[in-house]
Amino acid sequence: MSDTPKTDVRSLDPGTTPMRYARGWHCLGLASTFADGRPHAITGFGTKLVVWQDSHGELNVLDGYCRHMGGDLTQGEVKGDNVACPFHDWRWGGDGKCKEIPYARRVPLRARTRRYETAVRNGQLLVWNDPEGSAADRDLLPPELPGVAQGIGEKNDLYTDWSWEVVPIDGSHCRELIDNVADMAHFYYVHFSFPTSFRNIFEGNTATQFMESKGRPDKAGGYGDAELFLKSEATYYGPSYMINWLDVDYKGFQTEVILVNCHIPTGPDSFTLQYGITVKKPEGLDDKTTAYIAKKYAKMFGEGFLQDVHIWQNKVAVQNPLLCEEDGPVYQLRRWYEQFYTDVADVKPEMTDRFEFEVDTTKANEYWHAEVAANLARRTEETADA
Repeated sequence: MSDTPKTDVRSLDPGTTPMRYARGWHCLGLASTFADGRPHAITGFGTKLVVWQDSHGELNVLDGYCRHMGGDLTQGEVKGDNVACPFHDWRWGGDGKCKEIPYARRVPLRARTRRYETAVRNGQLLVWNDPEGSAADRDLLPPELPGVAQGIGEKNDLYTDWSWEVVPIDGSHCRELIDNVADMAHFYYVHFSFPTSFRNIFEGNTATQFMESKGRPDKAGGYGDAELFLKSEATYYGPSYMINWLDVDYKGFQTEVILVNCHIPTGPDSFTLQYGITVKKPEGLDDKTTAYIAKKYAKMFGEGFLQDVHIWQNKVAVQNPLLCEEDGPVYQLRRWYEQFYTDVADVKPEMTDRFEFEVDTTKANEYWHAEVAANLARRTEETADA
């Protein structure tokens, strides 16, 4: 039996899962996905949502279950501007009101369901969620990306079409994803790169990570390539939508990439991760070559997300992480994130006031470069002995 006093042992505090879903804009996916005249099912906020396009081209989102007797509206039909329940044909409009019951003389006055206010931004459908029931704050929408198509059917001028992926995550709260904003060291261990510069700015509803990195020559996958250099600026606009501007230098070939990383909570310990890649069209290259480049970068950054997913699905939640100086402002980031799970009247200045922090990466890179050199030397010896 250990003689170590119990008081000297650091315990992990798993905390409790929030009983609400974050206030703010959440992305459901590419808007064009829903523009086919049929109802679509999206799991979100602990329920099922129904999404459809009406005859005016507007996208509508309601709770997915009919308030009559619980029929699944996502299995119904779009009739005119309304979505019709497959159970009894009650027809619901995008404003949340029942518009028609074909077999009834009149519609009950209280025949209303939950609707979600929508916006299309950067070719993606976003919905507003607020447990307090406030009207959507459109000033908090993420910015429009110049040169990227905004509405349904618009053509991109300067960038390729989105390469879009959807990954369901079970067993993790979406805060695990947010922690990465302040986590410098995991880029070396999980994504196989040297972060040579790393700093954060949190202010208002935005949290930004500035990073420069180069790939590790002793690893493959993720960002693990000695000839890969990244200059990254990644900003969360609210609780769930991040835009990552990337200047990529691979073997001397310069490319401008935009990565959108977003999620929607599906349950207390699950969420759907979505991410998209678009590449600025290099001058002098045809569309086929540009599309090939975009596909390659989508694969690379997709591998990076899957590396994170593996970690999330095998770790435990920790409310009291034991940190060193090089771990960055994790607690400050969490205070920033808490504003989205707090009633507006209870949001504190410490959650929204400007905060800046830069990690000194000198010591880390000294150790990491020595470790990589040893790995390469060992690989050379093993190859010679084979």
